Amino acid sequence: MLMAMAVAGVASAQQAPAPAPVEDTAVEEVVVTGFRASLANALDIKRRENDLVDVIKAQDIADFPDLNLAESLQRVPGVSIDRDGGEGRSITVRGLGPDFTVVRLNGLEALATTGGKDSSGGANRGRQFDFSIFASELFNSVTVRKSTSAMNEEGSLGAIIDLQASRPFDFSGPAMSMGAKVGWNDLSRKKDPRFTFLASNRWDTGIGEIGALISVAYAERKTLEEGSSTGRWENPSVPNNSSTSFPCSGAAYNPVSGPALSCSQIGVNTPSTTAPTASAAGTANNLWHPRIPRYGRLQYDQKRLGITGSLQWRPTENSTLSLDALVANFTNNRDETYLEVISFSRSGAGLPQTDVVNFQADNKGNLIKGTFDDVDARVEYRHDDLKTEFNQFTLTYDTKFGERGHFNAVYGQSRSIQDNPVQTTFSFDRYDSDNYSYDYSGNDKLPNFNYGFDPTNPSNFVYSNSNAKGDPSLLRLRPSKAVNTFQTFRADVDYEILDGFKLRYGGDYKEYGFTSSEQRLFSRNLASTGSTFTAEAGFPLPAGVSIADVSRLITGFGRGLDLPAGVPTSWIAPDLDKLKKVIGYDCNCINANGDFRLSSLNQLGALRAVTEKDTAFYIQGDFDYDIFNIPVRGNLGVRYIKTQQTASGHYNAGNTTVAVSTPIGTLSEQYATDAVQTVSREYTNTLPALNISAQPMENFFIRFAAAKVMTRPQLQNLTPGFTANSQPNQTLTRGNPDLNPMLANNLDLSFEWYPDKETLLSAGFFQKDIKSYIQQTAQVMPWSDTGLPNSLLSNTNTPDTPFTVTTQVNSPGGKLKGFELSAQRPFTFLPAPFDKFGAIVNYTHVKSDIAYIIKAPTFSGTPRTQTAPAVMLTQPLVNLSPDAFNVTLYYENGPFKARASGSYRDAYLIQVAPSATNNNDVRIKEKTFNLDGQVSYELGKFTVTLELINLTDQEDSKVDDSTRMASEEYVHYGRQYYLGVKYKF
Repeated sequence: MLMAMAVAGVASAQQAPAPAPVEDTAVEEVVVTGFRASLANALDIKRRENDLVDVIKAQDIADFPDLNLAESLQRVPGVSIDRDGGEGRSITVRGLGPDFTVVRLNGLEALATTGGKDSSGGANRGRQFDFSIFASELFNSVTVRKSTSAMNEEGSLGAIIDLQASRPFDFSGPAMSMGAKVGWNDLSRKKDPRFTFLASNRWDTGIGEIGALISVAYAERKTLEEGSSTGRWENPSVPNNSSTSFPCSGAAYNPVSGPALSCSQIGVNTPSTTAPTASAAGTANNLWHPRIPRYGRLQYDQKRLGITGSLQWRPTENSTLSLDALVANFTNNRDETYLEVISFSRSGAGLPQTDVVNFQADNKGNLIKGTFDDVDARVEYRHDDLKTEFNQFTLTYDTKFGERGHFNAVYGQSRSIQDNPVQTTFSFDRYDSDNYSYDYSGNDKLPNFNYGFDPTNPSNFVYSNSNAKGDPSLLRLRPSKAVNTFQTFRADVDYEILDGFKLRYGGDYKEYGFTSSEQRLFSRNLASTGSTFTAEAGFPLPAGVSIADVSRLITGFGRGLDLPAGVPTSWIAPDLDKLKKVIGYDCNCINANGDFRLSSLNQLGALRAVTEKDTAFYIQGDFDYDIFNIPVRGNLGVRYIKTQQTASGHYNAGNTTVAVSTPIGTLSEQYATDAVQTVSREYTNTLPALNISAQPMENFFIRFAAAKVMTRPQLQNLTPGFTANSQPNQTLTRGNPDLNPMLANNLDLSFEWYPDKETLLSAGFFQKDIKSYIQQTAQVMPWSDTGLPNSLLSNTNTPDTPFTVTTQVNSPGGKLKGFELSAQRPFTFLPAPFDKFGAIVNYTHVKSDIAYIIKAPTFSGTPRTQTAPAVMLTQPLVNLSPDAFNVTLYYENGPFKARASGSYRDAYLIQVAPSATNNNDVRIKEKTFNLDGQVSYELGKFTVTLELINLTDQEDSKVDDSTRMASEEYVHYGRQYYLGVKYKF
């Protein structure tokens, strides 16, 4: 299924008409077709644009070559993607991540969300658009708008991405295409089918011309993700890694074997510890250690179905009415299994600690090697059912009036439902195991583990129903759901009031709704014994049932990883189907084996709702004149926006105790008293914008753009709800409905030279002065300063009790600067056969300095006065890769076509303290390079293709801390191949 991908312009999706007959004496014209033709058409459109845009367009219907549109977008200058499960999920444009990008489907803003693994941020609860939902074959063009004009809707600091599905009037007559592919992944060794179909026609009738189109794309994908992870690194000697009520309880282990030491003894050198390589690193409890050292496998089972439909009616040659529909269904069920050590992550007071027999530290303070006794090991299995349903319906009326006027009106609505109805985690444990060792000294990405027991033997594990180890995680049930809705009306008028000057004005109204929820198991108390069972604790297996009866064996782990000798490649894991039959944990009820009821009262912080109403008006002038014999064109305008926002959040206002008689005894249940807080606010913004394109020489353009832009706060940050913990740690986590939007002043300057119709050399420079940013902070303040009523206090807390309050705030921001270089050219100047080659190359460099609040200012006294200023940290913007480049080399010779594309992006920050957990200053995703290829051959109306994706089997590597660079996660996904055939007429 060969596609022509046009970077920097638009290629016509309409089939070119047959050339008219010519005289025998006429000079034969060389007609360029295929990928080269699309690039030439792209450049022609780009040079005529007023705004700065790049476009990818399929030369043929249903012809994008990548798994999804994010992977196609990575070919655009300045665009990088982030992958989850080996597939592109979100994009970054010029260093600004998906939170700063607006995505429009068929002309209307839309939001589509999916669920991801925890280390990649989990389920999307923000404004980010997940491109993995849609099969690439559903669309015929993708436009990246890097500069904005007043007529473009607000919401983006980085870019506006326009996705356009095909319409019947895109084609000159009847069109049909169908194709099939079969894929193969060399890690999962599974077959992955993909099917596409498109049919379109148009008819002349007595009431005007009518067109109809339908397209269907279906794909399945079964992949594996394998590698190591640590659950982050932590250091018990660093503040905030220890409990405030028990100062030394942050220690995950004792520095020597034998009885537990007192607080004053922990961290003291003793003869039984091996001296570290760097003596200044101190003893074990002064070092950074992996919280959950482990190897694991994730299995993805995806099914993606997309359907588009379009009806168009042209009653007159000047008017068109279009009805577009888009329906997508994406399921991405995921299974995770880990062989891990859990006791290093504990920090609870009075818990049995792991003993350090000997250890080795590096010169950065990492405990990279050690032998340990009294280690608690675990095999963990998690299953997620993940489903996204998306639909959008759009009605568009477009007409000309008079000789110079034009009117366009659009109404549409969309809905995205991200449902995670099943999230189940089971664990089997092995307590107090001796002679465990880990070794990160040889290769911190692929460490060596020696467990000291056989992890494939079920008798080496127990299924505990006790909470003695402080791990209420032997069973977790956490279903969740998020719903996003959009309703939009937009009207635009333009009129050429003077030769060379067109006045545009109009407005739009958007109503956006967001709700989310999550459920968990009840907390409960056995009244007969007084024993406490917190939510997500274990349950006893029925009599006569052993671990062997409810487990399965994981085998074949580590293909292609070059694991150290001795690392287990097999281990047992909970078998969820067997456990379901034995204890019936999925009943949402009380049965003879336990209490498996679910409630949202155990996760009130996840109950959120936001309604946002945005009203905007704009006026803009488009001009096209010669100034001192230099053609100058562009636009100047201003946009006014009013945002009305209502946010609701839940919190626990107390507990109600109810006695319940159950098959497992009388339970004294404590139900949370649900309280709701709703906050409404309104704010306005005025956003001017200017775009100028000048042509001082033939085929040479200078472009300048300036605009004030905005991005609204992320939805999950706007909730006024909160979660408070009064014992043993006084903490309060809350949203902030008073967050202001993030604002920036954008400047762009670019130079473009078109030596011929197929060649472009360009350089672009940009600056984004971010005036306001949003980040998480933690501040210690007395309860009385939180603004919450004293009736919510519990235990011995008073209004003067200090609480650590974690929330989102507006921070100062900073500047982002960069440049892009781009070149594309066919090698027609070379001798055969090299004249059939061509290349597209682009490079982007971006730098930013953002002021992050590491520690909020402190206040005391009455009235409150500041006692300590905020502590700031300057780091690059999250998601920003300083350097990125894309290279595409193509070859076309008649029916044979081939293309290879490589995409590189530098390492970038995932999180910055204090949101980077466990007191690492930052979390980093390391550099990546993805190499893809495609070969095709046309046989009449049939085309045979071979696609090769991720040929380098690029790993996904994350590290903790900018100085220590300690490995957090290192996984790979395998290479993907597709063999396909397509028929079209």
